[in-house]
Amino acid sequence: MDLVLEGLDTYLFDYLYAFALPSPVATNAVKAASVNGTYAGGIPEMPSPQNSWSYEPASTYLQFQPSEYAWMSRWARDNMFRQFTSLFLITWLFGLLIYFACATFSYVFIFDKATFAHPKYLKNQIKLEIAQTMQALPVMAVFTAPLFLLEVRGWSKMYDTTEEGPGMWYNILQFPFFVGFTDFCIYWIHRWLHNPLIYKHLHKPHHKWIMPSPYASHAFHPLDGYAQSLPYHIFPFLFPLQKFAYIFLFTFINVWTVMIHDGEYVANSPIINGAACHTMHHLYFNYNYGQFTTLWDRMGGSYRKPNDELFKKELKMAQEQWEKQSKEMEQIVKEVEGEDDRSYGPAEGSSAKKVQ
Repeated sequence: MDLVLEGLDTYLFDYLYAFALPSPVATNAVKAASVNGTYAGGIPEMPSPQNSWSYEPASTYLQFQPSEYAWMSRWARDNMFRQFTSLFLITWLFGLLIYFACATFSYVFIFDKATFAHPKYLKNQIKLEIAQTMQALPVMAVFTAPLFLLEVRGWSKMYDTTEEGPGMWYNILQFPFFVGFTDFCIYWIHRWLHNPLIYKHLHKPHHKWIMPSPYASHAFHPLDGYAQSLPYHIFPFLFPLQKFAYIFLFTFINVWTVMIHDGEYVANSPIINGAACHTMHHLYFNYNYGQFTTLWDRMGGSYRKPNDELFKKELKMAQEQWEKQSKEMEQIVKEVEGEDDRSYGPAEGSSAKKVQ
């Protein structure tokens, strides 16, 4: 995350902090140098004790040379409060950007709009999903930013070059290792969230969506979403992780979260916990807690094979199948939640027709 922060500092935050919290000494030094003809657009020497920060690139592979504005705020780049504020904004706004970009792409090009006519699709569901996400993301960002702050300030095991890490072999191994570790942790966190004492307080808001759209991907109670994201952030404090690999994996996680809610059942795999497996979780609650694979569900006795009709276009959206799904779901809801307080009815797809 230090690489992302460096880039955004150079192209955005330096200007914002220089404007919002200007350093009088540094600003006067630039003006004086300009008047004397000694400043030609480079980085002048700043005599300000408020901003004695010196530039050290976060990576040897990619660098963002700072402008003079990097020294023109009383909050230097290495100021802890500035770093926290910047990381909060990055986490929140990047989360919103990737959420809307991926979910909208999936909604337009992948999501089957016939889902609107499913008897368990909620009234105005997409609006509700987006509203829940908008409420959750800033709170999740507040709790996540301290972990990024620790990482940026050098407390993690992140590395840049191969020489700094365990070796070339680890540059490849870290990807399946990261997926395996987080899949194991999220399985148990997710299963814990289904404990009756916890479920109604934290996880129930995400299970409001029986037939989720891509916009349900981040529609959590904020503490639920944060709890399930913890393994991703804890990993680089326990194990080495290359900086660019982390950026890639962080993006992949968000894209994957959208993909397993898009209702397109491509992967009929006994190994991959794709959209079909996750649909089983939303429909029937107590199955398929895994994030990436079915391994821990199989070992923990919570695996449920996706219904065959999900992979057959002529049956996937058939009214007979919908009624069958609804009947079983209603029985499980009584066991898990008691009274079903959802509001079903015509929504965004009121013009959609059921497949007979």
